[in-house]
Amino acid sequence: MGSVTESRIVVGVDGSSSSRRALGWAVEQARLTGAVVDAVACWVYPTMYGVVMAKPESRADQEAGRMLARAVAEVVGDRPPAEVRQSVLLGNAAEELLARAHGADLLVLGRREHHAFVNVLAGSVSQYCLQRARCPVVLIRDPEGH
Repeated sequence: MGSVTESRIVVGVDGSSSSRRALGWAVEQARLTGAVVDAVACWVYPTMYGVVMAKPESRADQEAGRMLARAVAEVVGDRPPAEVRQSVLLGNAAEELLARAHGADLLVLGRREHHAFVNVLAGSVSQYCLQRARCPVVLIRDPEGH
């Protein structure tokens, strides 16, 4: 008998309404498929001209963890219909999400609507992941555009 691999859905959570909608969609999909949800929040030290502007004791990682816990609590409550694991990662969100999604069944991301020119100049996590992911990517749009 071969080994059974865990079915996983990775979802990026940044505190925005579109990422909360993506988390809700991922949890419902996990309930339907028996998958586990890996809810991931990423953070980086703020920099200016390549110089780190925050001190390590600023606890940005703890703030990201609190944001993720709040989002999970708001979306799924105390009794989620599927297992939701929470991870807070230091690093570029797009790169960290792609690494975490390696071997996953799905990567789910919220998508905020921006002017096309902004996306061309700044790029976006969702666009980066769409172009490079090795698993299917689901984008959940925020109908309010927030």
